[in-house]
Amino acid sequence: QVQLVESGGGLVQAGGSLRLSCAASGRPFRGYPMGWFRQAPGKEREFVASISWSWSGDSTDYADSVKGRFTISRDNAKNTVYLQMNSLKPEDTAVYYCAEAKGYYNSHEPYDYDYWGQGTQVTVSS
Repeated sequence: QVQLVESGGGLVQAGGSLRLSCAASGRPFRGYPMGWFRQAPGKEREFVASISWSWSGDSTDYADSVKGRFTISRDNAKNTVYLQMNSLKPEDTAVYYCAEAKGYYNSHEPYDYDYWGQGTQVTVSS
């Protein structure tokens, strides 16, 4: 069983940047897509970004609200997935979670992911 641990959250002013990390322990990534989700108070958990990989290269997907500002990447040697967040806005404030998909398919739905980290708080002040 894998344990996912997020880090890198914090308080930042609007326009600033943060880099979130998601480190896996217990076993390597299964090769299924990895995703980042976020949940703001009183709102449902929403998709942010995902990355899937094959021998032909990585494939990434982003929510419209973060396209052009956020970048997902991975380092297999470190068993870690990253989320680089630039040009942050107050509406990006949320708890950010990483998750591992259940199978070899991309999805924006939380129920298609079966392993989750504990989350890291990101707060963007105006």
